[in-house]
Amino acid sequence: MNEINNRTVWGSRIGFLLAAVGSAIGLGNIWRFSYMAFQHGGGAFLVPYVVALFVAGIPLMILEYTVGHREKGSSPLAFSRISGRWEWLGWWMPVIAFFGIMLYYSVVISWCINYLFFSFNLSWGDNSQEFFFNQFLELSGSPFEFAGIRVPIALGAFFVWLACWAICYNEVNRGIERACVIFMPLLFLLTIILVGWTVQLDGAWEAIRSWYLTPKWDQINFLTNPDATKVWIAAFGQIFFTLSLGFGIMIAYASYLPEKTDIPGNALWTVSINCIYSFIAGFAVFGIVGFMASKTGISFSEVIKSGPQLAFVVYPEAIRQLPLGQNIFGILFFLVLILAGLSSGVSLIEAFTCSLTDKFSLTRKKTVTILCVLGFLGCLVFTTRSGLLILDITDHYVTNFGLVIAGILECILVGWVLKASVARHHVNEAGGRRLGVVWDICVKYVTPLFLLVIVVRSIVSEVSEAYGGYEIVHLIIFGLCWLVIPILVGIILSRFSWGPDLTFSDRR
Repeated sequence: MNEINNRTVWGSRIGFLLAAVGSAIGLGNIWRFSYMAFQHGGGAFLVPYVVALFVAGIPLMILEYTVGHREKGSSPLAFSRISGRWEWLGWWMPVIAFFGIMLYYSVVISWCINYLFFSFNLSWGDNSQEFFFNQFLELSGSPFEFAGIRVPIALGAFFVWLACWAICYNEVNRGIERACVIFMPLLFLLTIILVGWTVQLDGAWEAIRSWYLTPKWDQINFLTNPDATKVWIAAFGQIFFTLSLGFGIMIAYASYLPEKTDIPGNALWTVSINCIYSFIAGFAVFGIVGFMASKTGISFSEVIKSGPQLAFVVYPEAIRQLPLGQNIFGILFFLVLILAGLSSGVSLIEAFTCSLTDKFSLTRKKTVTILCVLGFLGCLVFTTRSGLLILDITDHYVTNFGLVIAGILECILVGWVLKASVARHHVNEAGGRRLGVVWDICVKYVTPLFLLVIVVRSIVSEVSEAYGGYEIVHLIIFGLCWLVIPILVGIILSRFSWGPDLTFSDRR
């Protein structure tokens, strides 16, 4: 086992990159990016998307890699070493990632597992929407109408947590690294096969060309379109969420890097592979929806849906319309979703595991076991008949407020408390590509400003109209509480003392 100061080190750079890319690539790369491209100008959306990549994505990825590598610790330990007053933020991030995201994320992966088996005989029949909402989910009318646990979904979630436990149980170089070395190449291969199959379908390429690759410049032009600001904000939001920033994951992963490493190079590889994957996966989404639109005679804009409906309503219906190979195509598609979900799931568990083992000197095996048991029990609320409604509220608040606010505070901590120039000096000393002062400007001013605009816009939207038409009590209990409780947990955990050898960085 490779170790630095009793800390496990990744077995290879490629192993680290595959794990980091595995964390970044998730279900949202397949259904969220594609729908946002459709909604915000097709090919034109790629312009603000690329701008956001360079202004926010890359600077923040370098920031998190730098903090983890410099302080050799999880986000609570790393932030505590920078300033003890900021340790609570280091806890807030992985607590939200685990209890706010992984609980419902595991249930969505469970849906994918169920649909993988449904693909063998196309169980959803000729009405995929009615099957998903009424037969599979048995969806209730209110977040408070739990009406019992859906056993097939709970069993799938149990398998998800069992698989994540088996992967995270060992040290990262023997658990997560080995799993991602298998998962990620397989995911890429299956995605390429899926895309190659899709683009040959009737109507597929026309939809890709017209709705995906053709730029609608007026939607991003500030001079002619007053709503263009929304497109740019959406692009920054997508970059932030798709790269697993603000979770504490990348900080934990970077803490296992060797002393000499190319931090900017690793960041560039991670964000590039993630974004290229999103772009390529878009061909499969637009292609299959275009085929379905052509087959049914319905407009493309009426067929395509956002979020889970795209994967569990539109895709199954399109699969049913295929002239041949429906079962194989369905199995292939949902296997891609499962692999993407699991690779992200293990990283959400790792961020919290690393934080607890750093703080309390717990054994990894015991920590992972306890977390996975608690995680499975906690996720059961999302397997009830109101699970989709609770998931919708929780996801909205965590992703639109929790992670973005964490990103802003990270910029303040590193840019102003630690000093961006100090962080940049560490990056340049570690070897590889060198950072210039432009990075300092982004971290201190540009990136937090854009993220602040996203938060303010979200708050204005929230005040003007209750999200999703839910009652205020639903939004408070299943939304705001997921933000406030992790803060309280972070403050409580930060009251415990670190060991004397963990309090301060040895570079001070």
